[in-house]
Amino acid sequence: MTTPPSTKTFTPARPIWCAGCGDFAVQGVLEKSLSKMGIPPHKLMLLAGIGCSGTIQNNLKCYGYHALHGRVLPATIGAKLANPDLTVIAAGGDGDGFAIGAGHLVHTFKSNPSIIYIVMNNSNYGLTKGQASPTSPIGYHDNAEMGLDSMLLGLSFLSTTFLARGFSGNPDQLGQLMEAAIEHTESGKGFAFLEVLSPCVTYYDTHREWRARVYNVDEDKNYDPTNRASSFQKLIELKDEGHIPIGRIFKAEHASLESIIINKEETFPAQQEIGHDDHRKHYDQFMKAHLG
Repeated sequence: MTTPPSTKTFTPARPIWCAGCGDFAVQGVLEKSLSKMGIPPHKLMLLAGIGCSGTIQNNLKCYGYHALHGRVLPATIGAKLANPDLTVIAAGGDGDGFAIGAGHLVHTFKSNPSIIYIVMNNSNYGLTKGQASPTSPIGYHDNAEMGLDSMLLGLSFLSTTFLARGFSGNPDQLGQLMEAAIEHTESGKGFAFLEVLSPCVTYYDTHREWRARVYNVDEDKNYDPTNRASSFQKLIELKDEGHIPIGRIFKAEHASLESIIINKEETFPAQQEIGHDDHRKHYDQFMKAHLG
């Protein structure tokens, strides 16, 4: 007899972010989008990385997991493959995702699992007093390296299916992007990557600068998010002009990881019975077949 799934989830905690942090907007938009899309708490698994943004899973009524530094994506993929019926979301910051976790991001673009990855980018290490991060501009705290652009990185993988960038100062558009990301993964279409410009008001307050620099490609009638080559070219042009592109950067079709490797004729690992009696029967059959 199959045990019915539990609907019990954890009690949310109070956010620990600084007043005015962009992460508040991300959490609010995420909660509103999940409600609008009809995702109940017991169907949601939210995994988070290290850093200020890595506490977001404590604040929502859902199942949560705090991953090791830079390892949120493999843990998230594992959760999705164990139970594809769940809505599985990874969240973290630009340091966790683009520094120690960059290798996992690359392979997630490559494998295209139906998970959402929300990266709250504040272009500094806010939790450890504002050091330069992979996305910090040249000159920030004597940083000599050009900042990494995750949208250009994502476009370089032919298996990419969803790339978007939002801004915490534009919650309406961010909500549309969040809902599109949820719809994408709920339909089994693959990896939905959503970067959010989320200013750190304590160590690197970029609210005014980023508001002046953002360029909304959703409002550009000539921008085609289904054309990889032209999207790449447009993003480089905007970057050279000093703009930061936001909106639905790219969308395409490609087989998702779970559609390729999961055997739908078998019970998903997380939904299998793990009682002693059932396993004892199979163990006895296994031993008999090998020992005679």
